[in-house]
Amino acid sequence: MASRYREVYDSWKRNPDAFWAEAAKAIDWVSPPEQIFDAAAGVYGRWFPDATCNTCFNAVDRHVEGGRADQIALIHDSPITGRKKNFTFAQLKAEVEALAAVISDQDVTKGDRVIIYMPMVPEAAFAMLACARLGVVHSVVFGGFAAKELATRIDDAQPKLIITASCGIEPGRVIAYKPLFDAAIEMARHKVDGCIVLQRPEQQCELTEGRDVDYAGAVEAAKSAGREIPCVTVKATDPLYVLYTSGTTGQPKGVVRDNGGHMVMLKWSMDNQFGVAPGEVFWAASDVGWVVGHSYIVYAPLLHGCTTVLFEGKPVGTPDAGTFWRVISEHGVVALFTAPTAFRAIKGQDPQGEFVGRYDLSTFRTLFLAGERADPETIKWAEQKLEVPVIDHWWQTETGAPISNNPVGLGMLPVKYGSPAVPMPGYDMRVLDDAGHEVGHGKLGNVVVKLPLPPGCLPTLWNADQRFRSAYLEEFPGYYKTADAGYVDDDGYLFIMARTDDIINVAGHRLSTGGMEEVVAEHPDVAECAVIGIADAMKGQVPCGFVVLNAGVAREPADIEREVVALVRDKIGPVAAFKSVVTVKRLPKTRSGKILRGTMQKIADKEAWNMPATIDDPAILDEITTALNDKGIGI
Repeated sequence: MASRYREVYDSWKRNPDAFWAEAAKAIDWVSPPEQIFDAAAGVYGRWFPDATCNTCFNAVDRHVEGGRADQIALIHDSPITGRKKNFTFAQLKAEVEALAAVISDQDVTKGDRVIIYMPMVPEAAFAMLACARLGVVHSVVFGGFAAKELATRIDDAQPKLIITASCGIEPGRVIAYKPLFDAAIEMARHKVDGCIVLQRPEQQCELTEGRDVDYAGAVEAAKSAGREIPCVTVKATDPLYVLYTSGTTGQPKGVVRDNGGHMVMLKWSMDNQFGVAPGEVFWAASDVGWVVGHSYIVYAPLLHGCTTVLFEGKPVGTPDAGTFWRVISEHGVVALFTAPTAFRAIKGQDPQGEFVGRYDLSTFRTLFLAGERADPETIKWAEQKLEVPVIDHWWQTETGAPISNNPVGLGMLPVKYGSPAVPMPGYDMRVLDDAGHEVGHGKLGNVVVKLPLPPGCLPTLWNADQRFRSAYLEEFPGYYKTADAGYVDDDGYLFIMARTDDIINVAGHRLSTGGMEEVVAEHPDVAECAVIGIADAMKGQVPCGFVVLNAGVAREPADIEREVVALVRDKIGPVAAFKSVVTVKRLPKTRSGKILRGTMQKIADKEAWNMPATIDDPAILDEITTALNDKGIGI
């Protein structure tokens, strides 16, 4: 169909209040908004300031009341444990309401905070929704985070309660949570009153008397007693959750998400951006510890009346590179949202896509990639093997939903490889030089958003308005700084090339590591790659490439490395000064799949570095150090 994007985007630009007032009609309000935006409130203004609502009601209760009680709401699929379980909307409501009763018995009330420290189990979603039901602010911390990191978040959020589990499960290992959260509680200055602990059969733990409550026993007692816990009315501007993201000072930043704007944006995005209808199965292969898990595992699909998949597994190794296709086939998934790194891992293990043909993917319509830059070669591979549109889109923890996307629901625009397409309504994108002046089309610069930010974006940081201003608003007055570098082409397509920290200066030339990675990824034997800038006495910085080869490649790595250097020299030119390539078995990543380029750079430059709290496997950093030393790089 012809795309309605330009018409819809222009209608937002002409009258933002009218646009968001119309979108807000899709939400069931306790009292609907009469004022859409108050420019004088908060740091840069607040959305729907006079409205009241409840997010849990919109995600759960209204579907039970509106005819979806028997529709499956949540599918839990865990190839790691071999267990699967489905919950209808009626069953979801029962679980959430019972847990809300248990939480309220711990003297937790509206406005209090609860930390959720859980693996990828249904109870993690129940906990988020139960907090929302009570008007309690949840803060999900990635299950298995180090005790020190958890303690830092306890001190900042000052929760009354922690909801946790006895263990998490990774391929080949069980991670005991009890020692971690016990140590964090002991370490933290703020003292937590209690814990609700889910005992997992893979490894149970002893409960601390007087503090720990058994999840299953307490929830079952609440169900047996027929406890009814009504949804608590909150202001649209009240916080729904706080999600911590890494800060440059080492102190994590608590991104605040409000109730009203968040619901309006997410509900609008499911239909218009993702092209998914109520009743269909949507799968975000992420973790509830990350913003993708908040927005597109739990809240957006349920607000829209979809069935959502909560997956405890990996794209490869649980048991093989076909696990994603198995989940899509078995559960009738229409759209998958995952990180490009997941597809690069699948492509590396199954470069010919042999596993794809083993499954019935007839329900599958669209693949969405976000979280890392989606290189054109990965997109082309996915398009060819899956025979569906592959949509690269771009957003941040701070925005909660895509900034830039090819809007499937409005009718797709032509695909431009390397671009997450066009800005979504609410986003007036500009590209500025370091002095704050706009640059022309095709020129690399700082990507910013003209204020105000749209509904659903962070209104501030938790108890840190001034830090919010200094981190995001002060460098370019009147704009929100994304901290990404890129450019806009003549057709209005946005190209995000790197974090601004990843733009390297080679003998006075500002070069994008993302652009180099695109070229390196074109080599047919390369499964994954990363390019960093390392210190050089003559040029200031020079690029260094790291490559992971496809499974089954028998050629000498040195030959491939020479070919990669020649490829970059041919496509970008001698100005890139690209001479160093290191073949490695694995790249260090966060547990959400982002490559830890900054840490790799510090290792190469022989600078002091700290173990990233979010790293998936710390042993990989030793492998990187050894590989650099073997090449004589950075010595």
